[in-house]
Amino acid sequence: MNPVMFKIGNFEIMWYSVLLLIAVIVGISLLLREGKKHNYPQDFLFNLCFWTIIFGFIGARAYFVIFNWNQYASDPISIFKIWEGGLAIHGGLIAGFITIVVYCHKYNVRLFKIVDMAVPGILLAQAIGRWGNFFNMEAHGGPVARLTLENLHIPEFIINGMNINGIYYHPTFFYESIWCVLGFIVLICVRHYKYLKVGGLTCVYLIWYSVGRFFIESMRTDSLMLGGFKVAQIISFVLFIIGILGLMIQSRKGKFEDLYSEPNHENIHF
Repeated sequence: MNPVMFKIGNFEIMWYSVLLLIAVIVGISLLLREGKKHNYPQDFLFNLCFWTIIFGFIGARAYFVIFNWNQYASDPISIFKIWEGGLAIHGGLIAGFITIVVYCHKYNVRLFKIVDMAVPGILLAQAIGRWGNFFNMEAHGGPVARLTLENLHIPEFIINGMNINGIYYHPTFFYESIWCVLGFIVLICVRHYKYLKVGGLTCVYLIWYSVGRFFIESMRTDSLMLGGFKVAQIISFVLFIIGILGLMIQSRKGKFEDLYSEPNHENIHF
């Protein structure tokens, strides 16, 4: 599998970079569309996306580098070569969330209404971004027989792409991408629930993604490790618990209290 999409002279355009760009555009577009329905200024949301994406990418890279420091210690310049892969989604989510917290606090905007509007697009963006791993031949699982992949009805081009140096591997990037697409559909359906509370979509996102990532991570061979444990599984477990607790707290509210469907009435001075 060739990670280079095309070349212009000596300048290479990488599939990984292009797919991340597409993922970002999709995520922003979906947030702006939902924000318009809820009367949020488009400039406010676009500026939020700008800073969240920047710090999200920095967080995703820093998270990956920290847990792979031995790989980068001898060649610090390679830290900046993100087109070669090496972004940890949990690092991006944490840094992005902190950015949104700061931004919403600055403009006195309700945090979880913004996050609720963003999570469907984030999940779909994750599904798209995972295909960058396919072209970089990374984030795959352990060795597997070709027949096993065929019996899972995985598309032929993916099976062929998972033949790395004569060995077939589980396309865990594909499993996670499918899981994220299904999660996007689930979130869109949940968003139409009449009595959905503010923060509800965020909780469902945390639960859905964490469950899938926990089990898919168990198949991967390139996991970031902390002691003898996979970091992604630890974080997934914590986020799953946070999601469950969030839904439990919301269940104590009145039926018509704090509904997501209510339009924004905040006076945002941007």
